[in-house]
Amino acid sequence: MTITTKKCTVEDLQSLQEISYETFNDTFKEQNSPENMHAYLERAFNVKQLEKELSNPSSQFYFVFIYDEVAGYLKINVDDAQSEEMDNESLEIERIYIKSKFQKQGLGKLLLNKAIEIAIEHNKKKIWLGVWEKNENAISFYKKIGFVQMGAHSFYMGDEEQTDIIMTKTLN
Repeated sequence: MTITTKKCTVEDLQSLQEISYETFNDTFKEQNSPENMHAYLERAFNVKQLEKELSNPSSQFYFVFIYDEVAGYLKINVDDAQSEEMDNESLEIERIYIKSKFQKQGLGKLLLNKAIEIAIEHNKKKIWLGVWEKNENAISFYKKIGFVQMGAHSFYMGDEEQTDIIMTKTLN
């Protein structure tokens, strides 16, 4: 199996939008109303929003490919692009999503390691992320690899307020 990663550019906008819709919908549609899912997808992954995020020098997106197919993606933020106010020594992992058919093949860990590598290159001391409090599989995965809970924040899925747990990992 050939696995590669590639930094996304504005030219990747359509592919980024397609995988964003697919992976977010597959991950959360069972636990949320269709109306709230639709509202969130339209707000978070519309072309204008994704283009703005891709153009921000403090954010980066990476695709992971299996052979020539986009299997998932990573979004990281530093400095003022972080979704919570954090110090300049932090890098946020805002999104790691893998298509259903490619899950359980180590791609999430590969993207997580990519984020750690970038954090170290930028002299960041810690990485952090927000994870939905009901996403127990993700929480246990992050704990297993050294993340600890440091707080929580509100996340809006349409008009429904949900809670994301903020987890951090100190880098060596």
